[in-house]
Parts: sequence; C-alpha cells; structure tokens
Amino acid sequence: MISKWKTYLKITQVASIARRYFVNNFYDGMLTILGSLLGFLTYILTGTPTVESHIIILAGIGTSVSMFISGFSGSYLSEKAERRKIQNEMERAMGRYEEDETEEIEQKVDIEEIEKAMLTEFPKTASNVKKIKVFQKRKEEKVKTLFEKAESFANKIVSIVNGGAPLLGGLVPLIPFFFVPEAGLITFIISFLIITFFIVLLGVFLGIISKGSIIKNVLQMILAFVVTFLITMPILLFTPSAGP
Repeated sequence: MISKWKTYLKITQVASIARRYFVNNFYDGMLTILGSLLGFLTYILTGTPTVESHIIILAGIGTSVSMFISGFSGSYLSEKAERRKIQNEMERAMGRYEEDETEEIEQKVDIEEIEKAMLTEFPKTASNVKKIKVFQKRKEEKVKTLFEKAESFANKIVSIVNGGAPLLGGLVPLIPFFFVPEAGLITFIISFLIITFFIVLLGVFLGIISKGSIIKNVLQMILAFVVTFLITMPILLFTPSAGP
C-alpha cells in the first residue's frame, strides 16, 4: 500500500500542492481565529476584567470545524469535477480511437466467426480469443488506469489537507485558553505570542522550500498579522455594540 501511495505521489506531484495548501490554509485558520479573539479582547479593553474561557473555546472550535468542512468539501467537489472533465475528454478521445480500431478488427476477423465463437466454447489457444475479448468487453468493462487511481488518491490528499490545515491553524491560538477558567489580558497576549511563533515557523518553512530569504518570508507573514490587528481593533473598539 505504501509503495502504491509513493507511486501515486510521483505521478501527480501532489506533495507540492499539499504543502502550498497546508501553509496557506493553516495561516488563514490562525488569522480567522485571531479576528474572533480580537472581538473578545475588546470586552477586556472596555472594562470587563475577564472573559470565560469556555465561551472563547467553543466559538473557536465551531469556527475551526466550519473551516474544515468548507475546505474539505469545497476542495473535494471542485477537484472531483475537474477530474471528471479531464476523464470525459480522455474518454471521447479514446472513443474515436476505439471506433477506428474496431473497424480494423472487423476487417481482419469475420463477424460470423466471432458470433459463432461466442456461442460455443472455443479453445484457449485460438488466435481469435484476444480479438473477441477486445470486441466484446471493451465497452462492458471499465478498468481504472494507474493515472486515474493516482488522481483519485491526490484528490483525497488535497481535500484532507485543505480542510485539516485551517482546523489545526484555528486550534493553535486557543491553546492557552484551555488552561484557565477565565481569560484575562495576559491569556490573550500569550495566544498572540503563540500565533507569532507559528507564523515565524511558517515563514522559515517557506524560505527553506523556496530557497529564498527566510527573513523576508517571515516579515511578510508577520506584516499580515499586524495589519489584521491594526484594522480590526479600531473597528471593534468604535463599534457601538463593542462594550460590556
């Protein structure tokens, strides 16, 4: 089984696609939960000393599960539709080829002999066995090629990564809230530091696989984190409903 999977990975080159999906969606998951955390943080900044941790955890898990279902189902259905389109085009091309090949068989093999052979038990060494099988079974049996199996395998892998990455990314910022019954400003700061730590890891990972500047990748990803914070917080703080 492992050997087959390795073969499928080589055929489809899905590893690079999965890496890209994982980094992007893991990062998206963290930033999505960051927005939720900033919403709870406004309660503390406007006078409420603490927020019950289980409320934050439930909201974060609900959002993360939604991202998983959305990412998995959306990727699976879109990839499946794309693969079906390619397969239909291949089948149409093969259909034209089979018509030409069938005409060639009909010219070489008398149809009456084929029909007679199909009604009687013919010897295994008969020269027309292969021709009869091609003529009879080609449109009755559909055998998945190695490429089709590899594409199906790649579709499942991409769908799992596309859904699982934002789920994991969404759970990461919630880690400190599992250890306190009520979350204060310190808990939120720890959560933001955890997000920053994982952003640095993702930046380093991107720098390694791209063989580019690690520092540049890290700074670009942190910039998006800072921009999210700077844009979201003023909106939440100056929204009339954002208060105790």
